Amino acid sequence: MPADTPDLIPAPVSIERRDGFFTLTPTTEIAAAEPFQAEAELFAAEMNLPLAAPGTAPTGSIHMEEDLAPLPPGSYHMTISRYGVRISATGPAGAFHATRTLRMLLLDGPVLPAARIEDRPRFGWRGLMLDSCRHFISTDYIKLTIDRMALLKMNRLHWHLTDDQGWRLEIPSLPRLTEVGAWRDDGKGGRYGGFYTADDVRELVEYAEARQVMLVPEIEMPGHCTAALAAYPELSCTGGPFTVATDWGIFDDVLCVGGDKVLGFIEEVLDHVVDLFPSRYIHIGGDECPRTRWLDCPRCRSLVETEGLGEVDGLQSWLMWQAGQILAKRGRRAIGWDEIADGGLLPGATVQSWRGFEGAIAAVRHGHQAIVSPTSHAYFDYPLDKIDVRKVYEFEPVPEGLSAVEASRIIGGEANMWTERVPEALLDVKLYPRLLAMAERLWSPASTRDFENFRRRLLVHYPRLDKLGIGYGKEKA
Repeated sequence: MPADTPDLIPAPVSIERRDGFFTLTPTTEIAAAEPFQAEAELFAAEMNLPLAAPGTAPTGSIHMEEDLAPLPPGSYHMTISRYGVRISATGPAGAFHATRTLRMLLLDGPVLPAARIEDRPRFGWRGLMLDSCRHFISTDYIKLTIDRMALLKMNRLHWHLTDDQGWRLEIPSLPRLTEVGAWRDDGKGGRYGGFYTADDVRELVEYAEARQVMLVPEIEMPGHCTAALAAYPELSCTGGPFTVATDWGIFDDVLCVGGDKVLGFIEEVLDHVVDLFPSRYIHIGGDECPRTRWLDCPRCRSLVETEGLGEVDGLQSWLMWQAGQILAKRGRRAIGWDEIADGGLLPGATVQSWRGFEGAIAAVRHGHQAIVSPTSHAYFDYPLDKIDVRKVYEFEPVPEGLSAVEASRIIGGEANMWTERVPEALLDVKLYPRLLAMAERLWSPASTRDFENFRRRLLVHYPRLDKLGIGYGKEKA
């Protein structure tokens, strides 16, 4: 490629440098076909450019038109010439992704090298999990994250909202969840925490939707729920009392599956979640749940016998089934960490495989979708001597040995940003530049994987990250 071929992350399917340049000016108009008016308006507002009259395509404009070819959602073709920019896109997502490519290039200045770009996503699920429980994350930072994800063509923000160290979503009918569960002792005589109101959520959902990002909430169950038990100890096997956890780990006190109030509690919470989040998918957790309290709980032992579950291990699967059915009746699909497969998967559930790739393999072989986010490549809370940029870039979401049909059920992957030791001020350092590597592995064709080529393009991106105000960390230890 010529030296001035545009450098992009994630890499497109193809990019062909052509003669000449196009220079963006303050009078360059944004023109769009009717289906893409919202994308045109957002791009025009971001770049402070005028909109062309509907139905026109002035010379020298950036023009978006609809591509009716049978391409994956989010696909686009872009031609940059000395006469303007022409975008042909498959649906609003494709038009939006094309504008993100332009925004990335325009970070280098208003002069665009003429080129022909063909681009489409490899996976439909290109995610980032953000843990707001261990450390509270402001809505401002979440908006910044959505903007940055969109620039990297990532489209799923998996929002971890409940855990031992904090319950972050206000449920009006269960006020103690945030009056008590959203706060913990800060070790200095005060308290630490926070929560999101319905207005906060609706604002973020709307902001994300305009940028082709789906907010996917996670309500953790039946473990990792100390904050909920501190608010409502009657949901436990022992009756408490409990305090919101101030340290990290796995705790024995979990939801009492045999208790007569637990299913009602879950339904009440999920009803509110479904009302707030339009996402087709709702994450119900399911990881790292000890059985210690269930073994000694008469109500849990009774439910095991009544339902013919064999042993208390069956209680987790039973509860996941109940939660999944609650969601199914409301037209939603459950996602759970790979432990939800223990004892049998609920119909229609999607497995998020974190303990390696085995959970994904088992899920797709049984006809289920899987999201792949193993600790080996996708846990960005891990230090760089465990997972550096090269390690992330080596990530291949589709495990070897799957049939074509099974492989098609791998819908994508996620980077997981747990925040036990990562307050908001350190998130940039942990996420970047590793998130650029993850974005490329989830968007670009598998055939384009070339770390040395990526590394060269990454060096071009550091000044762009500087202009975006991203306080990125090191590439390697």
